[in-house]
Amino acid sequence: MNQKSKIVGIYAATIAASAAILYAAFWVRDGIIEREKPFVVNTGADQQETLFPIANDLEATNQAGDAVKLSDLKGKVWVVAEFFAICPHCALRNGQELRELLNEFSSDPNFHLVCVSIDPETDNVERLKEYAAALNADPKQWWFLTTGDNAKAHAYMEGTLKFFKVKERTDPADIESNGKYAHDLGLALVNEKFEVVGKWPLADARKTDPALHETLKQDMYQKIRKELAK
Repeated sequence: MNQKSKIVGIYAATIAASAAILYAAFWVRDGIIEREKPFVVNTGADQQETLFPIANDLEATNQAGDAVKLSDLKGKVWVVAEFFAICPHCALRNGQELRELLNEFSSDPNFHLVCVSIDPETDNVERLKEYAAALNADPKQWWFLTTGDNAKAHAYMEGTLKFFKVKERTDPADIESNGKYAHDLGLALVNEKFEVVGKWPLADARKTDPALHETLKQDMYQKIRKELAK
């Protein structure tokens, strides 16, 4: 059984994968997400080298039970994503996109992955430990983080890292198929200076346009290589 199957089997036995989260992720020129617009891609316009500095820190606990801060990663190049443990879309994305990223860059000790739970009141350390073990995620290079406070996690991801607003689903059938929360599935890249320098909606593109997905993926990988080479 491969890693994707393991994590889906643990947390998503009822997944039908019939509904897609139609969230786009693109950045306007000042680095702020334009919300509620259809997905578009850059068609050749110049991009800012730095989208925005991360103004605030986040204290959390990782899957090993260690108290950590995002600022501990200053000097590293890291990719950050939202997730919650019973989200079927996160399970698929983490088992595909993030695992592939780690496989590609794990030989560089300055590369790191971070997944911040948007349901930290449910995702305690034991749950994160089980989740991380299914993905063979070593905390030395891949953190799964819980803050213990949903409001705190949402405020940080939306206000500081500028991810889409987390929305709680209310329809039971929707919850059963897609999980409790609708949220941003994009992957943001942070450089060694604690600045967000890119964000890519790979999970959404994978579902809608394989060619676009591959273009975005290669763009992201190229940007990571550029940042690691500095």
